[in-house]
Amino acid sequence: MPKEQNGAEETDAGHIPDAAVASTDGAKPGLKRSTRACLLIAALTLAAAAGACGSDPSGAPAPLRNVTLSDHTYQVPKPLPSGAPGTLIAATDHGTAPLLAAARRWTVLYHSTDRHGADIAVSGTVLLPGGTPPPGGWPVVSWAHGTTGVADKCAPSQAPNLGYDSYAQQVRTLIQAGYAVTASDYPGLGTPGMHTYLVGADEGNAVVDIVTAGRHLAPSLAPTWFAVGHSQGGQAALFAANAARRAPALHLAGAVAVAPASHLGTMLPGVISSHVSSELSFALYSLAGLSATEPSVDLHRLIGPTTLPAAEQALASCLKDSYAPLSRVGTDQTLPLTQDQLNRLGSAMAAYGDPDRAAIAGPVLVIQGGGDLDVPPVWTEEVVGHLRSLGSPAVTLQTYPGADHDQVLGQSSCDLLRFLAAHEGRPVSHCTPYRTQG
Repeated sequence: MPKEQNGAEETDAGHIPDAAVASTDGAKPGLKRSTRACLLIAALTLAAAAGACGSDPSGAPAPLRNVTLSDHTYQVPKPLPSGAPGTLIAATDHGTAPLLAAARRWTVLYHSTDRHGADIAVSGTVLLPGGTPPPGGWPVVSWAHGTTGVADKCAPSQAPNLGYDSYAQQVRTLIQAGYAVTASDYPGLGTPGMHTYLVGADEGNAVVDIVTAGRHLAPSLAPTWFAVGHSQGGQAALFAANAARRAPALHLAGAVAVAPASHLGTMLPGVISSHVSSELSFALYSLAGLSATEPSVDLHRLIGPTTLPAAEQALASCLKDSYAPLSRVGTDQTLPLTQDQLNRLGSAMAAYGDPDRAAIAGPVLVIQGGGDLDVPPVWTEEVVGHLRSLGSPAVTLQTYPGADHDQVLGQSSCDLLRFLAAHEGRPVSHCTPYRTQG
């Protein structure tokens, strides 16, 4: 979970700036965006609500609407028309993305399902490399992001760098290696309702379904795909590997989990006993995520009344901005929980979010920094051991001595590409590990 969110390339509202939708031939951004969107979606046959480009008088399905944003929240049709997982609801073409290897970038809304089986709308990003796709199409990496926050403005799809410079680096590396990238925001992050933070089934389903959505949008995407994620996203990638069967038209070739979140049952007591106020962000986000999927959990009744204003401010902030309001409060004041409450909440968090409770059928690479203080190496070693003991046939652990939670992204970059190449991905001609930014 990176400690700094880079907003240097964002507007004050945190949105993708107009420059990100500028045409490459000098046309005005607004006109080009509308024209390009209409040309793109005219070929789509997916039915959706009436879009900005009008309807076909011949009776063909109405084209997709553009994605619209109001106060950082993507607007979802009410009621939401039913749709199979991965069905597109809306899509906006932003043209080339300067920070992401000049890939063609779309913001999308698509259908997914939560752990309770409800049909929901999820937002995300689709990135297509430039140039001619290889035979069979671009293989896809469904990239799962780490913690950014639980407020809608923290959705990676709303930032030019997907939230952090370190994430822009990793995604650039994948695109330059010849992969299309789909990047879910996860349920409730950017869309109405609370983000179900660390609820593994919700995240995993969304990571799978955006690949289906991306292939509807860009037919040049291959059916072969990989789940790759960091921290919260490492957990999501492991859940996605187990949810891959929900998309029978796709072929999951492998999963990569970098410093995956785990041991969720220990989070609350660990944060409280640490007396480190900055760690409260993750505890509050976790409680918020649990409350969003478990109606019996009342978040505001769990927070100490004297620290509730600071906690609410932190919940409304993205990760880097959440530390300041919490710096003046104590961990035990903020979460004055009894042992019984800790036991019940911890058990629920683990049941919803621990990624090592079911075997994974395909190849898995788990990457871990030896100097990681956010996700301790011993936790990840236990996750790998559990997955193997459950019957997972091919789980590999690769540790990088001294690397912290973010440094491991750059240090492992070439090994990640080699793993993908060994499992039906793009060949790696040459590669040099990079130093993680931010």
